[in-house]
Amino acid sequence: MADFWTHEGLDIKFVTCKTALSKSKLSGLDYALNPYIGCEHGCIYCYSKATLRDEKKALRWGKFVYVKRNIIDVLALESVKKPRGVVGISTITDPYQPLEAKLELTRSCLEVLAERGFRTSIQTKSDLILRDKDIIRPELFDVGVTITTLNAELARRIEPKASKPDARASVLEEYSSLGLETWIFLGPIIPEVNDEEDGLRAIVRLASKTKSLLIYDKLNLRRWVLGSLRPLLEEFKPGLSNRLPELLSKGSLYVAKLYSSIRRICLEQGVECRPAF
Repeated sequence: MADFWTHEGLDIKFVTCKTALSKSKLSGLDYALNPYIGCEHGCIYCYSKATLRDEKKALRWGKFVYVKRNIIDVLALESVKKPRGVVGISTITDPYQPLEAKLELTRSCLEVLAERGFRTSIQTKSDLILRDKDIIRPELFDVGVTITTLNAELARRIEPKASKPDARASVLEEYSSLGLETWIFLGPIIPEVNDEEDGLRAIVRLASKTKSLLIYDKLNLRRWVLGSLRPLLEEFKPGLSNRLPELLSKGSLYVAKLYSSIRRICLEQGVECRPAF
């Protein structure tokens, strides 16, 4: 296979990596493992682009993916040398983006981690994860699904190539029925876009149905995020993009009320919840 090719407007390039298990600063995780750089889901709110130092690449987020061709070999070595711990897969990309269906890098990584006894926490927006039910077992894995909205049309606008909301709900239902610990990442919550109470209640009901922990988070306005969102925001609510920095500022009344509402709804429905950060 060539080192670089383009498929349906997506630039794909094979690269090599020096490490597979990177130290993680996220709560509950010892390591982060990202088989890919970039993500073809193309979520317009994604702040992972802020991890890139190249503005040109950041502004093309969703249109390129770098594939770590040697990550399986590197992981096989590191999983013997490094202390066992909890691995988060993935933290700056989606491990089950469409390209994974062909390349199976995530699947191969999970096989190595399971064989070596590493506890692994998976987060995705894709029902492709159901392919790997033979590997993902309750004693070593938990499964988290990002759900920003259960409105299929809104999801299509903000997460163009991710699985539809009902397909993501099916992931939670299936893995919960298999005895796995499941969780919903409700985020990012964008003011006046996906923050209406009826929508939040629907997601909390899903958490209740699947016995899932709910982790919630507001929109993170890291570098280049607002620029990506601006066209949609101006279409939805003219002037909203100019108000976002204040609405989401530290100590904002809006965020305090939003989080209070989520906690109230979760309490009413008997759902365990906590903020992401």
